Amino acid sequence: MALRRQEQVLLEEKGALEAEELSEEEGSGGGRIEERFRKQEIIKVTEQLIEAINNGDFEAYTKICDPGLTSFEPEALGNLVEGMDFHRFYFENALSKSNKPVHTIILNPHVHLVGDDAACIAYIRLTQYMDGSGMPKTMQSEETRVWHRRDGKWQNVHFHRSGSPTVPIN
Repeated sequence: MALRRQEQVLLEEKGALEAEELSEEEGSGGGRIEERFRKQEIIKVTEQLIEAINNGDFEAYTKICDPGLTSFEPEALGNLVEGMDFHRFYFENALSKSNKPVHTIILNPHVHLVGDDAACIAYIRLTQYMDGSGMPKTMQSEETRVWHRRDGKWQNVHFHRSGSPTVPIN
């Protein structure tokens, strides 16, 4: 009888340990779910930013970007650009004037979470448009964007773009 009681206690302890391990796994699983959700948030806000660019909507763009946004991009000829004035020029003189359809696809987005309030996304951006003669064209760029969450809202604080410029050249 004493042996059976010891076996029962051991089984109960084993069960408690297994339940604790399962609980820990579920907890980390919950963390993984939250991580996946945050990564999807970054992809979504990146898509919103690109949509603002495609639509020539500078107001929407400025709501998504930090006022001190820094960038390296083909249009800046290798220089680090800071602030929104450089970007405003393209919105006012090229992007908002275009009435041609533009479609952008983000390929292979890779999101790195850096703590709770920062993230980095790297991806290939394919932009389809109609050239001056009415022929469909595609441009490719490689982009990395750094996001920072302030007051519960993600803002783009830096980006680096290689490849084709944003504005299609006929």
